[in-house]
Amino acid sequence: MQNRITELFNIHYPIIQAGMIWNSGWRLASAVSNAGGLGLLGAGSMYPEVLREHIQKCKKATNNPFGVNVPMLYPDIDKIIDIIIEEDVKIVFTSAGNPKTYTSKLKTNGVTVVHVVSSVKFALKAQEAGVDAVVAEGFEAGGHNGREETTTFTLIPMVKQQLEIPLIAAGGIANGRGMLSAMILGADGVQVGSRFVASEEASSHQNFKQMVVDSKEGDTLLTLKELAPVRMLKNKFFESVMQLYTTNPSKEELISHLGRARAKRGMFEGDLEEGELEIGQIAGLINDIKPAAQILKEMVEEFKVAKKEAATL
Repeated sequence: MQNRITELFNIHYPIIQAGMIWNSGWRLASAVSNAGGLGLLGAGSMYPEVLREHIQKCKKATNNPFGVNVPMLYPDIDKIIDIIIEEDVKIVFTSAGNPKTYTSKLKTNGVTVVHVVSSVKFALKAQEAGVDAVVAEGFEAGGHNGREETTTFTLIPMVKQQLEIPLIAAGGIANGRGMLSAMILGADGVQVGSRFVASEEASSHQNFKQMVVDSKEGDTLLTLKELAPVRMLKNKFFESVMQLYTTNPSKEELISHLGRARAKRGMFEGDLEEGELEIGQIAGLINDIKPAAQILKEMVEEFKVAKKEAATL
């Protein structure tokens, strides 16, 4: 399955495990990389020295390439970038910010840079900033999302039409058929988040993993658009947000209601009532918790079968 993405990252399969906060520690990243994909550490939920520890443990757990996802709106970004360079990590995915900010510094230090976008406009800005590839993420995706509300099925061919650098599709992809669909639409590879949440190696709480497995179609919704749009599972906290909206709240009231560490409380500590449980719409298709290597293997096998079936149409 060699193509522009496997060559860019020196991996066997064009499958990237998303660097999700509270889910993507060194165990998951190394397991995916060992299985032939690209594992990413989720720096957004790590203090700088915690990230350093995860990088060092990941190096010991795999000899294959892995990277770090850096949401640029989080605190201590300068320290995080410096640690990535000091620890000689060669792949960085940036998101939630201007790709111009750190791309030159990272590339000067031999780092391959990928930026996550939700629109054609920002894909072209990322390309102009000098990144090596972009992840175009559709509205179906879990966690913090684009304001444009463009779905993956629409976004990928639009971006492909204008982009010159490699394109990775994300949002609503959890199996081989979804992967094939994205690549037929023009993607060179896929980034998978929600499916790897329901893996044995994900650092998220077992309660959260089980709720993902138990979820059905329609159990997620995107909200808090005035702050940063986020897709989450419906629970007591979600319903309280919906109730607050009936009072036409100010931005400050929404921030106060959200409070601190709400995502950690839900995904990492397992509070299914008052925590923020970020996951994609595709959760309704996820029915079990498996080792990451098995998830990746099954994706590749299903992709190959679906590709053969499509060739006969």
